[in-house]
Amino acid sequence: MKIESLLPLGKLDPGLREPDTPLDIRDFARLSKVAEDVGLDAVLVEETKDDPFQMMALGATTTERIQLGTSVAMAFPRSPTATAMSAWSLAKLSEGRFMLGLGTQVRAHIQRRFGLDWHAPAPWMRDYIGAMRAVWRCWQDRTPLEFESEHYTLNLMVPLFDPGPIDHPDIPIHVAVIGPNMTAMAGECADGIRLHPVVTTKYIDEEVLPNLARGAARAGRDVDEVEVCLKPLIGTAPDEERLEQVIRTVRARCAFYLSTPSYRRAFAIHGWEDRAREASEYSRAGRWEEMPDLVDDDMLHTIATIGTYDQIADKLNERFASRLDRVEFSVPVNSPEDAEAFREILGRLDRS
Repeated sequence: MKIESLLPLGKLDPGLREPDTPLDIRDFARLSKVAEDVGLDAVLVEETKDDPFQMMALGATTTERIQLGTSVAMAFPRSPTATAMSAWSLAKLSEGRFMLGLGTQVRAHIQRRFGLDWHAPAPWMRDYIGAMRAVWRCWQDRTPLEFESEHYTLNLMVPLFDPGPIDHPDIPIHVAVIGPNMTAMAGECADGIRLHPVVTTKYIDEEVLPNLARGAARAGRDVDEVEVCLKPLIGTAPDEERLEQVIRTVRARCAFYLSTPSYRRAFAIHGWEDRAREASEYSRAGRWEEMPDLVDDDMLHTIATIGTYDQIADKLNERFASRLDRVEFSVPVNSPEDAEAFREILGRLDRS
């Protein structure tokens, strides 16, 4: 497994970054260098409060080895030509270290935050990826731009807007997936999939991998060409006392995911669909403090990987080494001692 990290490297609770403590773009260049120095394979950003492509550019200026990627950037609010340009510039700037992770975003945000019409997301994403690759071929191979699909028709590229070939034109495209249709679509035409933290080993084995193989077969591809990547829900700390504090946060996070209808499929496979509906009712009623009580220890330890620093690597290896190509993982790095502890954990992780 390659080991990736979302920044910052755990400023509050070890192994977690709370939604109300966003990464400050002014600190991203420095933290990218920290991530490289402790031995991570890649540093990722998700699109929440800052433009992810600008953050990637900052990270590229302070690093030399580490890969840089969008954990997800929102695809549909951007023209595929605009996203193709951002990715092309970052591939050039980073000398081939950039990975483009794309997400669809849910219907309400597409319609009410971005003001766009909603379409079935898997076919839309297939067309989006095809359109971007057509633009890249035009720039790299010096061929006319010709792409037509249900969602996009592209046939104009003039010299003023053509950046020309680059040294590293094969930009990996990863797609955020959870349901069967998007997973199969990614098997057809993406370079990787990025799974949601609620995805368990059972869900990977029984839902993700079969649907990924189904999509790859439709395109005559080898499914091993598609990387499987996960940001697991992790709780870790230097000792048992501090781990207990982290577990409370992890249980609350799990309860939030349990209450979200979009993720119900991942809970239903374990027979927890009724509890998921109950959590949704609690959420609608504003009963936030009671929601963690719905997450018993069996659910907690099935969804989350929990252990002290000297345990966590072995637990992650056991769960994911045979299933994943990349795993996102971080611990606090606020001192040289923290950095050394992180290096020791990374050294025990299976990176074959």
